[in-house]
Amino acid sequence: MPIEIKMPALSPTMEEGKLAKWLVKEGDTVTSGDIMAEIETDKATMEFEAVDEGTVGKILVAEGSEGVKVGTVIAMLAEEGEDLSEARSNGTQDPKPAEASKDKVEKESARSEAAPVPATKQQTPAGTPAPAPSAAPSPTEEGRIIASPLARRLAAEKGVEIESLTGSGPRGRIVKADVEAAQPATAKPKSAGAAEAKPAPAKPAPANDGAAAAAPSPVEMADDTRAVLDARVPHSVEKLSGMRKTIARRLAQSMQQAPHIYLTVDVRLDKLMAMRAELNASLEKQGVKVSVNDMLIKALGKALVDVPECNVTFAGNEMIKYARADISVAVSIPGGLITPIVQDANGRSFSEIAKATKDLGARAKEGKLKPEEYQGGTASISNMGMMGIKHFTAVINPPQSTILAIGAGEKRPWVMPDGQLGVATVMTATGSFDHRAVDGADGARLMAAFREYVESPLGMVA
Repeated sequence: MPIEIKMPALSPTMEEGKLAKWLVKEGDTVTSGDIMAEIETDKATMEFEAVDEGTVGKILVAEGSEGVKVGTVIAMLAEEGEDLSEARSNGTQDPKPAEASKDKVEKESARSEAAPVPATKQQTPAGTPAPAPSAAPSPTEEGRIIASPLARRLAAEKGVEIESLTGSGPRGRIVKADVEAAQPATAKPKSAGAAEAKPAPAKPAPANDGAAAAAPSPVEMADDTRAVLDARVPHSVEKLSGMRKTIARRLAQSMQQAPHIYLTVDVRLDKLMAMRAELNASLEKQGVKVSVNDMLIKALGKALVDVPECNVTFAGNEMIKYARADISVAVSIPGGLITPIVQDANGRSFSEIAKATKDLGARAKEGKLKPEEYQGGTASISNMGMMGIKHFTAVINPPQSTILAIGAGEKRPWVMPDGQLGVATVMTATGSFDHRAVDGADGARLMAAFREYVESPLGMVA
């Protein structure tokens, strides 16, 4: 009996996703562990692996389809020895693919018309016209280059022609290592080379010049969009990404459901900055550099353990209290914001936190974080000081109850301990608390503890 391949839930909160790319086609044989597709969630592009063995009988959801609900049947798999026609007929009768909108079907139709069709399954890539001459043709499936999302991003950043690479992954797939090992000769030319590539008879795609290139593809606007649009002003309309939709939904939920209370303190940074300079001098040989934000993450972690009343989640009928501080760190990425988690921030050294934040931040911008690395956490920190922002309030990251907003450190007049007026490096920190879970007095205790750790940083290593 044919096996239904369903849209997976790649995170605990995932309700729908975009089927970005199929890496198999009808008639391909797959085994357990083979990568079948790339699926975009609201935060990252993830690879979907086959669980069963068999032959792909029918693909029911076209690549590029957005808003595919978790549990929707996206393909049919015929088991060994089973007639493919049964899987295809079962797939044809499945009603769920009808959820795809008309414009998605039209896009897929246009895509398949534009893609070159190989004569046989065994035909080599050399028999297909290429966009430009290359020494080593890359693996393709029905005109598509087989490459991981990370490899594509790295190739774009390095200016490497992905078509010129030979893949070392499964079934010749181009992976990160192939891009990193690419020679300078594979780099995309910036001027003359680009002109030379134009005359090549690549794909029967629309022309790249004239008014056609300038005209963006029309977006079918919703009624709500038309209602607020002022058509007299030059404008463009873009579809919201899954990430932006999730950010909008969660922030609206936070402001509507969690009554915020804001508490602000000014914190002197001079001792912390001096300690950081000594730390980085001693860690230079290890190639580790501790940032001010790394030290503030630890200070918040220590303060949350000292004031556990703020390290909580309000759950309606119960209160969840955490014994460890896992700090979510706000990181800006293209198209939105993500909050990778530094686990056990209270118990880790400065150098360990520095390594963790560097790794998490890099993978966040590549869209390669695992769901457990950005979902959860017990409190958050958002630092906009490097952008010159002196003071702001942050929206609580549900289901957490605490988030700390960090402003820029700057020279200010300051009354010194001996009563004399001097100049100190001072930053403003504002805590946002869910007042259902955190009383004002407890929030004030947390802010005081945080300030104490920053102004007397030896307390964090004692």
